Amino acid sequence: MDAFITALLIVLLFGLLGSGLWIGLSLLGVAWIGMELFTSRPAGDAMAVTIWGSLSSWTLTALPLFVWMGEILFRTKLSEDMFKGLAPWLSRVPGRLLHTNIIGCTIFAAVSGSSAATCATIGKMTLPELEKRGYPPDMTIGTLAGAGTLGLLIPPSIIMIVYGVSADVSITRLFIAGVIPGLVLAGLFMAYTIVWALVHPDRIPPPDREMTFGEKVYASRHLIPVVALIALVLGSIYVGIATATEAAALGVVGALALSWIQGSLSARVFAESLLGATRLYCMIALILAGAAFLTLAMGYIGLPRRLAEFIGGLGLTQFWLLFWLMLFYILLGCFLDGISMVVLTMGVILPTIVKAGIDLVWFGIFIVLVVEMADRARVDAALLPHGGGRRADLFLSRPGLVAALADVINYCSSPWRKPGPLRALGRP
Repeated sequence: MDAFITALLIVLLFGLLGSGLWIGLSLLGVAWIGMELFTSRPAGDAMAVTIWGSLSSWTLTALPLFVWMGEILFRTKLSEDMFKGLAPWLSRVPGRLLHTNIIGCTIFAAVSGSSAATCATIGKMTLPELEKRGYPPDMTIGTLAGAGTLGLLIPPSIIMIVYGVSADVSITRLFIAGVIPGLVLAGLFMAYTIVWALVHPDRIPPPDREMTFGEKVYASRHLIPVVALIALVLGSIYVGIATATEAAALGVVGALALSWIQGSLSARVFAESLLGATRLYCMIALILAGAAFLTLAMGYIGLPRRLAEFIGGLGLTQFWLLFWLMLFYILLGCFLDGISMVVLTMGVILPTIVKAGIDLVWFGIFIVLVVEMADRARVDAALLPHGGGRRADLFLSRPGLVAALADVINYCSSPWRKPGPLRALGRP
């Protein structure tokens, strides 16, 4: 009977999603049907209470603020300033200006929280500049597509906030835990680019005019605004003087001040950024509401508990449990975006993860990495028309392999056998 109910709800969900119905409404519809058919509790009362409880969380306040901050920064000259500040220092590094994509995305991810905003903001500046200088389109697009998804991992990350709310995990601890993996992944991207440039030196254009050390230092003044904003947002969290929500508010104020100083702030830009953030947050909020109601419905039916008991009876080690979950999320990424994947599956998977003894903070970073891999395929597909069309295997050949390597390193060195740094962060 349990298998029949599960199969029925899955088929119904994918049927609704395939029909083009909004994800949030699809989740609400499946949850409503499950409550009506397989439980005795009135669905209407349960839905009202659950939706209000899921969307009235104070922790969730950080989400629209970080989204708004990213929308403001997307409309500034921040990417242009970063390119001017970074380019002089990279002329002697193998790969030269290809690294501006990686470093630029890493820096912008620390003030944006969105992989889409990171990729679009950095790409609108670096793609024309690198094309004008004769850099190969496949590596230009590949480095941007790979590093663009660092916005999911390097805090402040929107998907980390969504996971923290869904799994009832401290968002501040998630932000702290995501820094080192994000920097390691960026370093792997740069290492791969350096090796590629050494193997293919003929495909890298000659450097621009050599600048003196003093000129390089003077050009670095363009990095001051973004470094100051990172220090304001992340520094306030790490020092302990602000929560994630308070840091998000500081970030919005800092982004508005930066836009005003650069001369890009106007009534039209302000309104566009506010409307863009509102649209995106309303979409996320609807998905969160639907996922919360679906989680409640599945809890009444008893599916998460029975699934945890079933997986526990298989005798899987933590390694193989995470391995199959990784494949599951990569497959799911062919149909859903990252936020939808997280909120849709947490209600079912978390009981199994808790029973397996895996720390929820560490698991959150693992999920973000896996979702990042799934997300990268869509980023590559979106960027192919902009110059990478002759290399359709960007995800499989270039930075995608580095992301896969990072995942292997991540879960092979995980603290599931004895407490490690991330496990320690997961407990008060």
